[in-house]
Amino acid sequence: MRRFGTLLTTAVVTTLVIGGTPGTASATSGSAPDGPLPGTAAWLADDSLGRQLPDPATASPPEVAAFFAGLTDAQRQRLVEEHPTVVGNLDGAPVELRYEANAGVGDQVLAYDPRGRGLITQVVGDLRRAAHVAVVVPGADVDAARFDRTVRQAADLQAEAGDDTAVIAWAGYRTPSGVGLDLATGRLAATGAERLARFVDGLDAAGLPDPVLFCHSYGSVVCGLAAAGTDASDIVVLGSPGLRVDDAAALGTGARVWAAKSPRDWIDRVPNVEFLGLGHGADPTSPGFGATVLPADDVPAHDAYFTPGTATLTAFAEIAGGGRR
Repeated sequence: MRRFGTLLTTAVVTTLVIGGTPGTASATSGSAPDGPLPGTAAWLADDSLGRQLPDPATASPPEVAAFFAGLTDAQRQRLVEEHPTVVGNLDGAPVELRYEANAGVGDQVLAYDPRGRGLITQVVGDLRRAAHVAVVVPGADVDAARFDRTVRQAADLQAEAGDDTAVIAWAGYRTPSGVGLDLATGRLAATGAERLARFVDGLDAAGLPDPVLFCHSYGSVVCGLAAAGTDASDIVVLGSPGLRVDDAAALGTGARVWAAKSPRDWIDRVPNVEFLGLGHGADPTSPGFGATVLPADDVPAHDAYFTPGTATLTAFAEIAGGGRR
């Protein structure tokens, strides 16, 4: 009975603390962008090229890349103009076409799905010429309307890393919203992991360098579940409640694994257990986990790991630029 009480307390504390939104309650995380993208039916019915266009739901990023490689410039342009919602979200499509398809949303937007709370991905830096690529994966309460902070984090990392590094702010999964059980379980993270793995596969299919993943808070749960399915060179977790594994070896990845946690981060109050699906497991900064622990003493808060002037951001930039081993 005492064991049950401890686990129940853990579930409650995990749910409340990770939320970071006192006074807000949410049984679910809002509507999800499920089903075919708007415009998919018209895309699949388009026979103007004399062959079937790749199905966004089933075609792999390499298949998408091969399809676009076989088109003329005029054919690519026509598809962007007539099917912007599909082309703008198609992993494996050329970067410049996705930018053009999403131009009405903003500058260097690599993906945008307006359904539900919205999913969005934006690039800071020159992705097409980058020698190094990083992806920032945010945690709870991030969506198309609450994306500015993630873009700012990406911009601070890119400025520190330099012109040969492009940083992608990826709000490409349905994050937990408010305070609810979604924060304490891996349900949304599992779906997010599938989307992240596909997105990274799309970067590879587009001929871009293997990325470094920077995974914040609940986003680290996503990265932990996605790790084995990506070709990321490095996985950096920050302010993490756990990766749903006992140690780094269990991630099943050849990527280098790094972890940072500030002594001022309230994530330290989250119990590092996992039981009956609740909680996210071991602290990745703990000695037995196997990650390389990064300096974070000068990080002032849970959401401040990309603060300019900190040793932590300096270390992040070195990893993003391939200079830290």
